[in-house]
Amino acid sequence: MTKSKKFISLFLVFSLVMLSVNLHAKERRGAKLSITRKNDGKIKGELLVVKQNLLLLLLESGIDVTIDIRDIQVIKIKKRSKALWGAGIGLLVGVPMGLVQNTTVKQEAVYDAMNVMGWSALGAICGGLIGAAPRLIPQTIQIEGMTDSEINEVLAKLRKKARVRDYR
Repeated sequence: MTKSKKFISLFLVFSLVMLSVNLHAKERRGAKLSITRKNDGKIKGELLVVKQNLLLLLLESGIDVTIDIRDIQVIKIKKRSKALWGAGIGLLVGVPMGLVQNTTVKQEAVYDAMNVMGWSALGAICGGLIGAAPRLIPQTIQIEGMTDSEINEVLAKLRKKARVRDYR
């Protein structure tokens, strides 16, 4: 089997695996929030709906909780990890890098395959780490001390991150 046929078959297999990841993700999820209240401590959950001055969260226990925006001190928004997506892009970059190096440096056939696999693995690992990095730093919003217009801007931004965006 020639190198071009190996590359095409590897690309097709990888494409099928990466494209099938999105098939099960039909239902939209809201952002993961960690809310510090002024008097009750912390609450963590998924943002379902943003109403006029209320946030509706779904806790991990399955309970819906409504929180008045005036009772909130700080909101932390956890970003979703894109490690799998980053690993896929890194793999797509790593395979051609290995193939290019194989064409420039003549080696035995065993080393050719190991070289492509090594570059692919390196690309996937680097891409996965880069994709996972945004999750490590949550976005923090200090609600306490904001004016009403600033709070309305924050609610508009949160509405875009809710499971149900158009609820009025």
